[in-house]
Amino acid sequence: MNQETFLTELKKHGITLNDRQIDQFDTYFKTLVEWNEKMNLTAITDREEVYAKHFFDSISAAFYHDFTGPLHVCDVGAGAGFPSLPLKICFPELKVTIVDSLKKRITFLNHLANQLGLSDVAFYHDRAETFGKNDKFRGQYDVVTARAVARMSVLAELCLPLCKTGGTFLAMKGPQLTEEMSDAGTAITVLGGEPVDTHTFALPGDNGERNIAIIQKKRKTPNKYPRKPGVPNRTPIS
Repeated sequence: MNQETFLTELKKHGITLNDRQIDQFDTYFKTLVEWNEKMNLTAITDREEVYAKHFFDSISAAFYHDFTGPLHVCDVGAGAGFPSLPLKICFPELKVTIVDSLKKRITFLNHLANQLGLSDVAFYHDRAETFGKNDKFRGQYDVVTARAVARMSVLAELCLPLCKTGGTFLAMKGPQLTEEMSDAGTAITVLGGEPVDTHTFALPGDNGERNIAIIQKKRKTPNKYPRKPGVPNRTPIS
């Protein structure tokens, strides 16, 4: 996906980028590739693949959820900033928090945010299980996102505690979503969530199938969740 196709495909979904935003994506790509030489941020470094499989894929969340306005967004396990920073470039009013368990990725994200001139972004080096227990963050976010971090039964326990009641958890997944949603039904209910919709689509240019699950936070998450680091992955709620 070259830059022209990227811009054209976004326009089809009502997202038009100005010159500054176009430059920000170019800087994002260059910074990602430069830092990837000294730390493992992504296996994808070809420009057209980055634009399709990282940038466009991240922004696809906005095709199914309204990101306009100063929403508080928490991105769990964002790695190199996906999906929240491409969304932030497109919707500058967003207030973005990223939590990631690897310190060097947080170092990269701070440098990247400075290079892109982003404001209202905060990066935390923490495990999602610990972060979700902290009263400063628990139940504080309008939208919580996660992209290909863990299977849904685990992801729900990491993300739903951070959602406000009435907020939305957006899980961005590959082809296995239907099976994962079936396995995660009990966990989502226990954690106060309710599945609203799922969307399946193909990235332009034969770049693969993607799925997005939209889960609304209907009730407060019980205080015992999330459990201690590592426990959700070892023994998912069932």
